[in-house]
Amino acid sequence: MKPITQENARLGFVGIGYMGRPIARRLLEAGFRLTAYDRDHSKAEELIPFGGTVAQSVSELSSSCNVVLSCLPSDEAVLDIYRGPDGVFTSARGGSLVIDLSTVYPETSQELSRLGLGRGVEVLDVTMSGSTPIAESGLLTLFGGGDKECFDSAESIFRVIAKKYFYLGPSGSGATMKLVVNTLLGIGMQAIAEAVTLGEKAGLDRNRLLDVLSQTSVVAPAHVGKLERAKNRDYTPQFPIRLMNKDFGLILELASTVGARMPAAGAAFEINARQSDEGAEQDFSAVILQMEKRAHVGSNGNGRT
Repeated sequence: MKPITQENARLGFVGIGYMGRPIARRLLEAGFRLTAYDRDHSKAEELIPFGGTVAQSVSELSSSCNVVLSCLPSDEAVLDIYRGPDGVFTSARGGSLVIDLSTVYPETSQELSRLGLGRGVEVLDVTMSGSTPIAESGLLTLFGGGDKECFDSAESIFRVIAKKYFYLGPSGSGATMKLVVNTLLGIGMQAIAEAVTLGEKAGLDRNRLLDVLSQTSVVAPAHVGKLERAKNRDYTPQFPIRLMNKDFGLILELASTVGARMPAAGAAFEINARQSDEGAEQDFSAVILQMEKRAHVGSNGNGRT
């Protein structure tokens, strides 16, 4: 496949949400021509000041673009956008490329690839590691599945939105790698929440505990910023608990399919799933708050009850 450039590419972007918005904006600012679609048209219209145009339907977008990117919240949303009667594949140009950035079950990515090939469209599953601020800075890590030549042809796009990008293998490989990574993300956050609560219950000052913990080598870079936000009791969503739980569901489904035992992931999912509907919209790091409430600590800042 011919390398994609700002000159020869007309990008379409479906799904202008937490991650889609900053990614699409970076592509526009890098000089790509981009048409956006979201079921909430006001979200797509937010890109107009940056040079974006807005499609009124998915079919309008896919018929006018040779590269379609999507960033959607669920397998159902992805399948609906692509294979529906007015979906991407119905009106996509032969020889075009799809880059699905959504976190979905690997079999869903493989289904998209099969459907795309039937229409003469190549499909990559390119999943992302990183929160909204990381996306805004163009420092995501990407995991790609699909045809290697197609993946290489999209490097100009990846360079704009990511610091690192890796090809993992055939269709579904990017989706699988994302579930591997988010296993560590979710379980690690639960472990931190339990450790913080232990320290508070044992009498450590909460702010000092969080400060020191963030400077130890045992805390992953993805979790360090969460400790600073927890110190300020800031759990506004960068990656909502409901999306972490969706990913946990995919992780445990894949584990069941391949025969992998994952007791820690199952326990972390169970605790997360107990959040109220309101709590599910908080950042996934709010599991710290949940564990503190259960232990009746964290309200006075010194950990003593």
